[in-house]
Amino acid sequence: MKDVQNEHDPRRIEIQKVGVKNVKYPIVVLDKHNQTQSTVATINMYADLPHDFKGTHMSRFIDVVNEYYVDISMHNFLDMLDKVRNFLEASRAYAEVIFPYFIEKRAPVSGERSMMEYICEYMGEVSDHYQHFYVGIQVPIATVCPCSLEISDAGAHNQRGIVRVKLLFDKFFWIEDVISIVEQSGSSEVYTLLKREDEKYITEQAFKRPRFVEDVVREVTEQLEATGDFRWFSVEAENFESIHNHSAYAFVERGSID
Repeated sequence: MKDVQNEHDPRRIEIQKVGVKNVKYPIVVLDKHNQTQSTVATINMYADLPHDFKGTHMSRFIDVVNEYYVDISMHNFLDMLDKVRNFLEASRAYAEVIFPYFIEKRAPVSGERSMMEYICEYMGEVSDHYQHFYVGIQVPIATVCPCSLEISDAGAHNQRGIVRVKLLFDKFFWIEDVISIVEQSGSSEVYTLLKREDEKYITEQAFKRPRFVEDVVREVTEQLEATGDFRWFSVEAENFESIHNHSAYAFVERGSID
């Protein structure tokens, strides 16, 4: 059959990224306590296209996903991108794999168990000259405002927030360990299931640990640096303010990618 994609294109315009986006696919990732975890990912995968090719072979991207979905681990991710690059005879390949990751959490007093969702992302780029792989993790937390607590005769405003961590992968680490670091940085953790005794405990403990977004990103940064595992990382915290019609935000970037 005629291969239209391989026909010559006369416009001499190289395309930096061409591929598939928003592919929903079941995947299996590593789990610290259960060895593996099955989840459903949204996958974006691209490669560059030389100026003289009319199009890329979109089906090749799905072929590679179909080969690797049973073990999209940190170790295999770059191999998957190399396979894309070789399949398409491209000089660069890129991928983003976004997935919900679930951890069983116990309520602090009642011990009730429930599953907590964290949004994770694998991001990578490979070429003849470099390989970059990042792990992104979103962790919900709760914070009590130190200023509000200081100036109020009773109470203080508090809110949920999101901490987003992006880590350059150099050596293996567990997602669970990074989540634990982030959860300890806020005024309190967030849970799926709580009883009244848990709510009482969490509220009282949170008011003993007021945190600005600035405090949160600094706490996480200190703890990540103390591990010695990450050559480069970024931390951003966003509080969904309860008494303002905007979010409070802070960002830290440390280390070097080169």
